[in-house]
Amino acid sequence: MGLLSAKQNEDVMAEINITPFTDVLLVLLIIFMILAAIVTPPGFEKELPNSNPNQSQQNINHNDIQVQVNDKGVIFVDSHKTNAQGVYAVMAQVRAKRGDKHVSIIADAKAPYGIIIRILDAAKIAGLDNVGFVTS
Repeated sequence: MGLLSAKQNEDVMAEINITPFTDVLLVLLIIFMILAAIVTPPGFEKELPNSNPNQSQQNINHNDIQVQVNDKGVIFVDSHKTNAQGVYAVMAQVRAKRGDKHVSIIADAKAPYGIIIRILDAAKIAGLDNVGFVTS
């Protein structure tokens, strides 16, 4: 019996122990998850271009439909004041009156982003697919 136990101890172990490897991978996974949560900003970060009235007038084609948004969220469509709910009807009226033109959005950098999304949505619903931002 003593010979059998001595013979078993001399055999080379042919299996790989993956427990330490798994432990290292799990620790790295946790570290990357924590770093991703720290590095990623909470929510959607946006920054609209500044609108300089003097310089932006040079970039605008006067045949375009001009939509201006100030920092308080007030909307002007071709110099007619409207609100976020009324922009849908105004865009449809402007398209019916002026046809399928390019829409130029001139927005202040501090304009509420939800207003810009509503303007884009109103333009799409009205059938105005050619929309762009005027930057300085």
